[in-house]
Amino acid sequence: METQNETQNETQIETQQTSKASQAIARKPTKVNLIRFALPTILSMLIMSTFGIVDGVFVSRLIDQVSLGAVGLVWPFMSFVMAIGFMLGVGGNALIAKKIGEGKEHQAREDFSLIIIVAFLASVAVSMLGFIAPDLILRILGVNEYMHPLAIEYMRPFIIFLPAAVLGMVMQQFLITVGKAHYSAVMSLAAGALSAGLNYLFIYVFDWGLRGAALATSAGMMIPVVVGLTYFTFARRGSVYFVKPRFSAKALLAVGRSCFNGLSEMVSALSMSVTAVLMNNVLMRLDYTGMSVAASAIMWAGMGIFGSLFIGYSSGVAPIISYNYGKGDRKYLSRTFRNSLRIIGVLAVIAVVAAYFSVDALLWVYSVDEVIWIYGIPVISPLPDMVRNGYLFIISAFLFMGFNGFGTMFFTALNNGLISTVMSLFNGFIFYVILLYPLSGRFGTNGVWAAVPSAEILQVFVTLFFLVKMAGRYGYAGRTSKI
Repeated sequence: METQNETQNETQIETQQTSKASQAIARKPTKVNLIRFALPTILSMLIMSTFGIVDGVFVSRLIDQVSLGAVGLVWPFMSFVMAIGFMLGVGGNALIAKKIGEGKEHQAREDFSLIIIVAFLASVAVSMLGFIAPDLILRILGVNEYMHPLAIEYMRPFIIFLPAAVLGMVMQQFLITVGKAHYSAVMSLAAGALSAGLNYLFIYVFDWGLRGAALATSAGMMIPVVVGLTYFTFARRGSVYFVKPRFSAKALLAVGRSCFNGLSEMVSALSMSVTAVLMNNVLMRLDYTGMSVAASAIMWAGMGIFGSLFIGYSSGVAPIISYNYGKGDRKYLSRTFRNSLRIIGVLAVIAVVAAYFSVDALLWVYSVDEVIWIYGIPVISPLPDMVRNGYLFIISAFLFMGFNGFGTMFFTALNNGLISTVMSLFNGFIFYVILLYPLSGRFGTNGVWAAVPSAEILQVFVTLFFLVKMAGRYGYAGRTSKI
């Protein structure tokens, strides 16, 4: 009898703790509450995107623009690796938030612990591939013989730290679920500051070149891993923390489903990487010196900064969507959907206007001069005009990118990985591949840049199709009272 009472008391305490932990995602989904909940994730993504360009800035300023081209060629590989973590984090995030909404807290913790183990093993496998076949990876990335020595110098240190990149991304996604999204923002800020300081030390003081830049960024990647492991090990009053995982067939199947559910977000995250790889391959054929690739790296840096507004918001509200879906609250689900579309529209306008007026600042940050010196002879650099011209094409994609990205994330949050993966495949692979080669063949580098917004425009129709088709099934488009 006493044992039964103790068990009931423990369950009651656990339920109260879980209730407190889930208060944030259970709030009324007004525009203010949605923005407030997603804001730490938006800030985190903004900081992470800035952190991602630190290497390029220091390389451009302290080494040269050709080395910047090498950074642009290799960085999509790192984006691919982090996309694996994004897949496991977002897909697992939807699974865990749904189970919390269903009241299955202990199962949520077991599945969370198993997802972390799977993420580590997957990252080790990719790291081993990097050790075994680095030249194959560089060929896929479009690196030619001219750029190979610089690219391999920059890539090698990253291979060692690949598990940190994956686990850090997974940890940041789960911190959102437990209402600690501000931790991610602080971690990203600390990682960016550490990377910037070490870049200066390794490149300028120690003269380690591209190897120093890669080591500096890798050191920054360790911060989210250390913080995440510490929090989920010792903070045991919340809804999610480390427990002994279940290694049963049912548990592995649940993790597998979460991975498949997050596959769409991996594809979405990969879309920019794949776009960059395909773009770099075409640009290297049009310009073997790598100058156009350097221009691409600068433009993708700007696109990553402003695009993080959409990614941050969609990732931030995903636990709210999953929670209300698991709870069966169609009213709140509908309100979240409608208000999110309005917020995404406002963010799209902000991104386009801010990006348009930031191009000169971007060139200044990368220290891109109108005149460069080659063997003591002044030569007019084509880089500034390349960036200004191409950036006009790139930023027009912001008008559609947020809507498309939210669509894929929305179905992931509803645990419908099949639809979100199909949507991501069209946007990240099919449409861009269809458009890139004919446009670049007809218009050269302008065709390369124009393929980006053109693919997003085509994707709008795919996103609308699935949102309309599935509205009745999930009930997110029903009429609700005005918030």
